Amino acid sequence: MHVRRTVRQLLHDKGYAIWSVHPDATVFEALQEMADKDVGSLVVVDAGTVVGIFSERDYARKVILHGHASKDLKVRAIMTEKLVTVGPDQTLTDCMHLMTEHRVRHLPVLEDGDQIGVVSIGDVVKAVMSEQEFLIDQLQSYIGGPGS
Repeated sequence: MHVRRTVRQLLHDKGYAIWSVHPDATVFEALQEMADKDVGSLVVVDAGTVVGIFSERDYARKVILHGHASKDLKVRAIMTEKLVTVGPDQTLTDCMHLMTEHRVRHLPVLEDGDQIGVVSIGDVVKAVMSEQEFLIDQLQSYIGGPGS
């Protein structure tokens, strides 16, 4: 099935909230913010510019496995600097392909160089499932028709 829904439509439904952290914040502070906001990543912003992303995966792979202390380590030391981003007019299918290809779970959404939101794998899966349920209902109504 080809999903035609766009990132802009998804953001309209879920909201445009962007949770961020400064690269000089400690990993512990970033984790506290993620817990407070119940999110799996924070966009790393320095002087209004997106410079990376910090995720649970970064923490697990770069702090815990290397025996670092999260109260002393700065976000900049372990954030992912090479961002995979999407535009608001890209489809959810585009998002799924990018997330799979690059093995990422969060995509910052940029429009004209400005960040307008973030979509997660959970957001995309939920939206795709909702769209599929709608299409199934429509097909069942069509097949059943008024004379059934």
